Amino acid sequence: MNAFLGYANTLTIYNLTNFQLSHHPTRLQFSNFGIFQSFNTYLCPVENQKIDIRKLSLTELEEYFLANGEKKFRAKQVYDWLWNKSLKNFDDMSNISLSTREMLKENFIINHIQVDLMQHSSDGTIKNAVKLFDDKIVESVLIPTTKRITACVSSQVGCSLDCNFCATARLKRMRNLTPGEIYDQVVAIKEEAETYFQRPLTNIVFMGMGEPLLNYANVIEAIDKITSPEGLGMAPRRITLSTVGVTKMIRKMADDEVKFNLAVSLHSAINETRSRLMPINDSNPVEELGEALKYWYQKTKRKVTYEYVIWDGINDDEKHARALAKFCKIIPSKVNLIQYNPIDEGEFRQAKQEAVDMYVRILEQNGIIAKVRKSRGQDIDAACGQLANKNEVAQLNNI
Repeated sequence: MNAFLGYANTLTIYNLTNFQLSHHPTRLQFSNFGIFQSFNTYLCPVENQKIDIRKLSLTELEEYFLANGEKKFRAKQVYDWLWNKSLKNFDDMSNISLSTREMLKENFIINHIQVDLMQHSSDGTIKNAVKLFDDKIVESVLIPTTKRITACVSSQVGCSLDCNFCATARLKRMRNLTPGEIYDQVVAIKEEAETYFQRPLTNIVFMGMGEPLLNYANVIEAIDKITSPEGLGMAPRRITLSTVGVTKMIRKMADDEVKFNLAVSLHSAINETRSRLMPINDSNPVEELGEALKYWYQKTKRKVTYEYVIWDGINDDEKHARALAKFCKIIPSKVNLIQYNPIDEGEFRQAKQEAVDMYVRILEQNGIIAKVRKSRGQDIDAACGQLANKNEVAQLNNI
């Protein structure tokens, strides 16, 4: 009988019948061919549990095939089917022998997402209710314009940051998405772009459900797959990661020399106001955020985009506009002034046009590029801040 070891974080599995678990809880001995692996996470035996094959690296796949009497190049073929061709089942791997496919099916699964519900907006926007292997639901959005088609993807099931104006914050954070689940959202929107618009996917934004920097390792791995020639081959400059401003992780991104773009959900450069809007500002205040962004620019030389919503009676005065202009001068940056999309009848209301015009005037007087962004997909709750699993499928699965 085949036996596997499952564990919480990283996973290396070989389909072998005769292994030994050493006395040390983090070490695994495969006695019949002498591979010795060390892990940082406690291991516990799980009988006959299939794992998602996409958790294995190419090197691990090669070791798996060699250990099972197969040629090493088979791993590259399978890896290509999984990532470059985004295959959803083993049976369609046409250049893999039937016996090898049966071996793969016996020992592995592909935890591919399913688009359970697709909603089409009158402006062309498409919102997907994405069902995961454990029946949890996240949402992703295709945003079409005349020049580009953008995929807005989620990184977590729910969110833990409690931003008071955001619908997603009302959902408890259930878990992080895997690299494959993030990747699959992009593939689904790529296919929809080709089907409904006969155009390619041009851009990706991590602005869906969840905080990407609180799922850092999986998000980075997904981006690596998306940008790799062995994956989707998209240019990193076409990818933007949006964060509420987790300062230590902004510094880590800089140290890791990432090549994609950074956007910060700012909404106020005054601590008192920002903490009211976004509780994370209490532990990551504006001053610390500014220092982290200086570090980012020193390391990457890439400007930052600030996402900024103006609310009636909250941040719609000159004091807040001038504070934003001052903050923008810390490093090269630009500002997207985003139309607010109401989530209820509460205190947050879109500011009057006069306030938006005032912001644009003050920013431009200070030499800062400011663009007013109109919302897309409001009629299907697909606009910025509205992703909250309101569709019936999600409600049933989140009871």
